[in-house]
Amino acid sequence: MIKVSVIGATGYAGAELIRLLLSHSKVELKNLSSKSFVGKNINEVYPNLNKNLDKLLLDENEIFEDTDVVFASLPAGLSDDIANKCFEKNILFIDLGADFRLDDEEDYKNWYGKEYKYKNLHKEAIYSIPEIIKYDNVYNKKELKNAKIIGNPGCYPTSIGLALAPALVNKLIIKNDIIIDSKSGATGAGRELKLNTHYTECNEAFAPYKIAEHRHTPEIEQTLSNIYGEDIKVTFVPHLLPLNRGIVSTIYAKLENKNLKLEDIHNTYKEFYKDSAFVRVLNIGEIANLKYVKYSNYCDISLHIDARTNKLIIVSTIDNMVKGAAGQAIQNMNIALGLEESEGLNFIPPAF
Repeated sequence: MIKVSVIGATGYAGAELIRLLLSHSKVELKNLSSKSFVGKNINEVYPNLNKNLDKLLLDENEIFEDTDVVFASLPAGLSDDIANKCFEKNILFIDLGADFRLDDEEDYKNWYGKEYKYKNLHKEAIYSIPEIIKYDNVYNKKELKNAKIIGNPGCYPTSIGLALAPALVNKLIIKNDIIIDSKSGATGAGRELKLNTHYTECNEAFAPYKIAEHRHTPEIEQTLSNIYGEDIKVTFVPHLLPLNRGIVSTIYAKLENKNLKLEDIHNTYKEFYKDSAFVRVLNIGEIANLKYVKYSNYCDISLHIDARTNKLIIVSTIDNMVKGAAGQAIQNMNIALGLEESEGLNFIPPAF
């Protein structure tokens, strides 16, 4: 059994990690830590775990013993010391925060106001959306199998990267004319109280936020640029949905060739994701719906053409807590350790 510990276990992503890891047949959930609830039982914080998990929350310095993998779900700037300890102890470290997502430290400084404490660690880290990880211009998972530190992608970059990868790899769209309209449930903001996620503020409300200044913007552009092989800039506008979980990204891009048919684009997407267990390219005429990915590790993609404007319209849906966070982190762990990629993640979304 692989012994796994979770730092930040009482945040939303940490709690989702616990829920998923308890169904993983190859994993023993070893240690849990939480800054706010040290000494409490995890099932006091999350009663859904009663009769499923009885474990005290430790100080984070106590979690490294007898552990093979450490997941951390923490605010920006807090993962470097943990990553360094894991690296020294030969423990696989998977960061669900932002600290190992950006290649350029200047981007990290500009968008997060932090610096890399151990610069050598950032050279070791591998950023991985498993379905599109880059290895010598071939998209596969070879590089991940020797990873010591994995930067788990953000939720918006995951939904957007998966939606655009086949179109960019095959040069179907014009790279400098991409508009991204994304909507996320309130769990994307984390468990810490914020005014805009109070019930009376977000219930029966719907509005964009952080227009043209969301912190995921450089990660989105880095992901798309790496896929395409040239720098890409996008217009990205996120919105807050009055829901607990889920992301819907609607993406507009001008086609390179106005004679491209939707059937050909659809076949390109089906071929690109034919070996991907968790990406579902919907049939022509279907529209991706958030309802059918919730509580699962799936990304659903639907494809549409506006012939009048020569635009490809892509709709991508994920559960931001699973494929956008905890599920993808487990998927990355499975690949890095040579396990079946879908182990512990075979959850069928509810029908209603």
